Amino acid sequence: MATIIDGKKVSADIEQQTVAGVARLTERGVTPGLAVVLVGEDPASQSYVGMKERDCERIGIRSFDHRLPAETPQEELNELIDRLNADPDVHGILVQLPLPVGFDTEAVIARISPEKDVDGFHPFNLGQLVRGLPAHRACTPYGVMKMLESYSIDPAGKHAVVVGRSTIVGKPMALLLLNANATVTVCHSRTRDLPAVCRQADILVAAVGRAKMITSEYVKPGAVVIDVGINRTDAGLVGDVDYDDVLPLASAITPVPGGVGPMTRAILMANTVAAAEAITKTE
Repeated sequence: MATIIDGKKVSADIEQQTVAGVARLTERGVTPGLAVVLVGEDPASQSYVGMKERDCERIGIRSFDHRLPAETPQEELNELIDRLNADPDVHGILVQLPLPVGFDTEAVIARISPEKDVDGFHPFNLGQLVRGLPAHRACTPYGVMKMLESYSIDPAGKHAVVVGRSTIVGKPMALLLLNANATVTVCHSRTRDLPAVCRQADILVAAVGRAKMITSEYVKPGAVVIDVGINRTDAGLVGDVDYDDVLPLASAITPVPGGVGPMTRAILMANTVAAAEAITKTE
């Protein structure tokens, strides 16, 4: 019988640690602050930003909400980021992705101060990850690592297969697993015989954004299956993994919803507190 990896429980444990971190900062007269920038009116992004703001309120992090119309010039967004970089009350900056068509996303990410890049997407922070050095880690992949740790699933010596090569999830996920001494294979749309490659995995991470793409054909008996996907369908939210089909084969599996999703937000809050601690320590 597969172990169901409960992201809500693990994220609640991390939140307790984050609340303790907020209390330590408060004793020093510091209130951690997170600036969230939303450009446009994408419904999914609006919903996600709303959840992040509620997380801040519950945990004790000050939230700075900046909502800009989709037609905002890039120069205006750049100026806002510059002001947030210079604002001593702001310790973390999150620009909600995807940005509307016409924006240079990479330039926006690179403009954020690395020490305030609590999303972990800045080239400096990704470079630190490549080198195995401390930095802000991308929230979703780092959340996956915390889930594995919580359930005593050690990647060392195991073959991990990551399906998806995005800079947001796939690539940092592969690097984190590699740093944890797993042997890592990254798959993508050009991978030949994808099911056969996935069946080699002791740990299979699905991050492709295609509803129920990963079926039992892709899974080795006893594999740990981590479903990063969140896909809105007529039947509700589903992951990239066909949960009911894969469940009998897996030794451990994350559900959707209630798996990786809560971890992403929990790590964002934790990264914000860590940023506040680091920034104010040097002041």
